Parts: sequence; C-alpha cells; structure tokens
Amino acid sequence: MIPKCEHSMPPVERYRTRSHCSSEDAAVSEVLGVIMMLAMVVSIMGGVWIFLNPYITDFEDNTNWNAANGIADRLEDRIDVAADSPEGTGIRHKLGMRTSMLQGVSNLEIWSISADLTSADIVKITAYTTTSFTVSSINSTAEKVLIHHENGIDEFPILDADGMVNHNLQLTDWYVITVLNGDDEPIHKTVKYTISGLRIITSLGNGEHEIYLVNNARIEHFADSAWEISKFPRVEFDELATGGVRLSIILTNIAVSGSLGSANQLGLDIISGGSINPFSGPCYNVRFSLTNSVAPVITPQYDDQWLSEYTLNRASGTLDSFIGLAPFERASGADGITVSSLGEAVYFDVSINEVVVER
Repeated sequence: MIPKCEHSMPPVERYRTRSHCSSEDAAVSEVLGVIMMLAMVVSIMGGVWIFLNPYITDFEDNTNWNAANGIADRLEDRIDVAADSPEGTGIRHKLGMRTSMLQGVSNLEIWSISADLTSADIVKITAYTTTSFTVSSINSTAEKVLIHHENGIDEFPILDADGMVNHNLQLTDWYVITVLNGDDEPIHKTVKYTISGLRIITSLGNGEHEIYLVNNARIEHFADSAWEISKFPRVEFDELATGGVRLSIILTNIAVSGSLGSANQLGLDIISGGSINPFSGPCYNVRFSLTNSVAPVITPQYDDQWLSEYTLNRASGTLDSFIGLAPFERASGADGITVSSLGEAVYFDVSINEVVVER
C-alpha cells in the first residue's frame, strides 16, 4: 500500500496545504454568493420595473398633457393680445415644444351672419352659386348690392324680374354683402367668413392627444375618449339696463404663414392682420349659423350651449315672454340661431379679427 502524500508530508507542510485549500473554497463561496445576490437584485428590480412601468407611463403622459395645455394657454393669451392690437403690430413669443407639435389648420369653421338694418323691410339672400345669388325683399325696397371681399368692393344691380345678382367674382374665404335701397341707404347685410386655427399634437402612451384652438374656442381630444369643448366661441347676449338687448359676436381667424412644427424653443411672431366690424348698431331679424369641421359632434354642442336658456323656457312653457337666443326654424338650431326680442331692435355688434402666426 502506497501512503498518501499528506501522510508522508511533515506536519507543518500538511497544515499549510490544508489552509490553502480552505482559502480557495471560501473565495469561491464568496464569488458565488455575490453572483446569487446580484441575480436576486436584478430579478427584484425587473419585477419592480414591470410593476411600476404603467404608473411611470401615466406620469409621463400627464406631464406631457399638462405641458400641451400650458402651450395652449399661452397661445390663447398672445393671440388675444395681437387681435386687439393695431394692424401690422404684434408680439414675439417662444414656446417649449419638446414633446408637442404645432400645426396650422385651414377652413375649420364657416360662419354666416345676416341682419336687417331697418324695420321697414325684410330682406333675404338665397340661391348662392359661384357667380350669383338672389335677393328677396318683402316691400321691394332693395335696389342694388355692395360686395366687400378680400380684393376690394364692387357694386351690382338687382334685377327686377327675379332679384338675381350676377357678380362673376371669385368669392372665397370671406365676403360682406350690403343691400341698398333706392336712396343708397343700407337696409341689410350678410356676412360669410371662413375661420382657420391651430392644432397642438402630443404623443401619449395610448395615442395622440389633440388640442384645437379655433375662433376663441378650445377643443380637446384623447385617442380613447370623446371630444371635449373647454371653451366656446365668443357669442354673448345681454339685456341692457335701458331695456334693450345686445348680441355680441367676436370671430378670430388665425392665418399661419409657413410651417410651424416643433422645437425645444419654438419662436413665433403673432401679428395682427386687422379687423372689420360689419355690424355695430340696432338691427332686426338677426340670424347666424356656423359649421365646424373639427368633428361632427362640435356644431351641435355649440348650438346646445347657446340655446340652453331657450330649451329651459320651452320646457316650462314660457316662450311667450322669452328674450334671448332662439332657433331660427328647427328647434335643434340646425337652421341657424336668431334673437327673440319681442319685436324690439337688437343692438348687434360683430367684430372679425385676423391674426397671422409665423416662425
């Protein structure tokens, strides 16, 4: 039998060998322990991340949504300032657009406004085509029309036979038709104006979030929810202390020059393009209507907002004494909105402002 080497070693050498082997085993155990601890930490962190990820995404979405609404607030304030400024003046403003994009959107709303300027006649303008329209006058006082458009003012006669007016003009975004009697006195006005606006797009976890700034209104939409109107156009009806009534409409058109886009610091020039006031004084047979193309549900919501008092009085059976905004024909307001003033004149004030936004 061959003896083991350990048995043949001197005691001192045998002790050193055993100590060396024990040190190596301890080192290996420490390394394995650290690896297992790291694996455990990674597993725990992965579980925590999976658990917290939806909350982190919601937090980021909420932060980006708040930033987009802050951008909308600042834009509205600057547009209001520019709209009230003299033509050609305005402000320079910078916006942080790191997570959002700004776009100009054309032809979002079409407004039609009309009123008689005297109680002596009732005038209607109908049968519009690209080159003509028809003027009807109950007392036959209408003689000619003035058409104010973006290229100037033109005068045309009204044909006696059928009230036809042939103008052969290219009427596009806006025009004001003034009907005159035989003494060249204005007896009726009709306004058509096309409104453009701005769109703020923000990418969120569940899709795109949109904010439309159009005609002093704010319309908001999430990818998984319905459209929401947080601000309505400026249509104000008041009963005066003197006993009369007043209707004020302020339209604001935002014309975008060039592209806007996004940037960490997006510099914008917001400049007044001037304003017109087609109505300012006592009027009769006031009527206005609009079509909003942001979404099909917007126009009915506008009408419901403006006709809320009428709806309450209709339900309570008090329409005989009602003074305020009322539907022109159909109760829904689909044919337009008029003013119930119990036969009295309405002080009608309409201001149309143009604002230019460019980089």
